[in-house]
Amino acid sequence: MTLTLLTIPCLEDNYAFVIANEVTKEAALIDAPEAEPINAALAKTDYRLTTVLLTHHHWDHVEGLTGLVGFNDLKIIGGADDMHRLPPLHQSVREGDIIDVCGEAAHIFDVSGHTIGHIAFHFPSSKIAFTADSLMAMGCGRLSEGTPDQMWDSLKKLRALPDDTVICSGHEYTASNTRFALTIEPDNAELQTRAAEIAEARKNDAATVPSLLSVEKATNPFLRADVQALKDAVGMSNEADNVVFAAIRKRKDMF
Repeated sequence: MTLTLLTIPCLEDNYAFVIANEVTKEAALIDAPEAEPINAALAKTDYRLTTVLLTHHHWDHVEGLTGLVGFNDLKIIGGADDMHRLPPLHQSVREGDIIDVCGEAAHIFDVSGHTIGHIAFHFPSSKIAFTADSLMAMGCGRLSEGTPDQMWDSLKKLRALPDDTVICSGHEYTASNTRFALTIEPDNAELQTRAAEIAEARKNDAATVPSLLSVEKATNPFLRADVQALKDAVGMSNEADNVVFAAIRKRKDMF
């Protein structure tokens, strides 16, 4: 059995996610940007929210926590290395931990870079990964605290997941990310096709998140810093992978 996934737009451009076990009706929330839309989405279901998984401490991922219906009865889980900045946790986790969420095993990854202590949750059986502001649709998070090397290492961990993994990232930044990607690999045919699809989706106010890992690997420049075609495209054919990644991240910061 795989978990049901709900994608919930919050704030101006954030996403929260709910996963639910259709047998037990137990549900978990990944990040809590804003309580009202999350409560409204859950009210339309017969799910029982029991758990909240927090990826990192930034306000737009935790601000809605205390406004959730039944907040006092929820189990809050977050990263041990970030717990001094997170809301109070009932359970802290680190990379390599495997926890039960809604009856399925969730694997914990340290994906520091955007922040130090940022974690991702991978559900292999349901083929879902919650990556928040580490790996994003057509991009990666700005390096608010970490180094390019940390983010590159984090992205390589996520890139190693199965190609059919659904990547649930934290923001609707895809259109802007795509415009940047086209400046890096303008001749990438798969990127051109995806850019057209994204433009059409956004024209119709449709979400571009979640996305498929195989598509990210073919089109997201931040996952492709070790691909020779990209290195050639940016005039860094003989540079080390991490140096290329750092250069691409710097270009995006100035884009």
